[in-house]
Amino acid sequence: MRLDGKVIIVTGAAAGLGRQYAIRFAKEGARLTIADVQDVAKTAELCRSAGAEVLALHVDVSSEEAMLDMAKQTHERYGRIDGLLNNAGMMRGLEVKSILDVDMETWDRVFAVNARGTFLGVRAVYPYMRDQNSGTIVNVSSGSTLRIARGPNAMNPHYVASKSAIIGITRSVARELGQHNINVVTVAPGSTTSDTEDPLSADEAYSEPEASLIRRGVPEDLTGVMVFLFSDDARFITGQMIVVNGGREIH
Repeated sequence: MRLDGKVIIVTGAAAGLGRQYAIRFAKEGARLTIADVQDVAKTAELCRSAGAEVLALHVDVSSEEAMLDMAKQTHERYGRIDGLLNNAGMMRGLEVKSILDVDMETWDRVFAVNARGTFLGVRAVYPYMRDQNSGTIVNVSSGSTLRIARGPNAMNPHYVASKSAIIGITRSVARELGQHNINVVTVAPGSTTSDTEDPLSADEAYSEPEASLIRRGVPEDLTGVMVFLFSDDARFITGQMIVVNGGREIH
């Protein structure tokens, strides 16, 4: 119960890793706000089954009004906000063969969700954390920011650029928020299965030949890191990027 009593907001919690983070936080004793543009009912049910109090919200992270309302509702419900996990993001279906193939409307939407959404989340919870003189914000970037594209079908400059912006957001706000005892950290995951029930469990399914640890990441590799960062054990870590990728890139 390393997060016993802490109030944590998780965006992008409807499925995948966002759901896994929320469930793990629930098991560690946190009280939760879970948010997504998709239905979060299943995640809420699983978190409540794990013993957590849950506020489930429909939120478009690119909307300033929606993010401010999310923070307000969370504070009204629980009386404080101890953590924000900026997990929501656009990733799938963005691969192109050339930068000439990038659709600029898609570029703008990716940045609206990944970069703008992260910044809006930070700004929405900041006043509450400032007033209570404590808090932790974890922004999810990507290991893709540490490497070049591996091949002609692996180009996704809009995704990589937006995830790189998240690193900059963390670094640029860490000092201001640090004056109020608020930690801001980036986590950059490598290739990770998005669900603990992934049917691909054979060793070859997880093979990562370019990594130091020769397997693909699983949700537990990330959920444990997240619990640590939101726990009191990580109170002296801020402005940093934590890379969780099995040593695929060394940072």
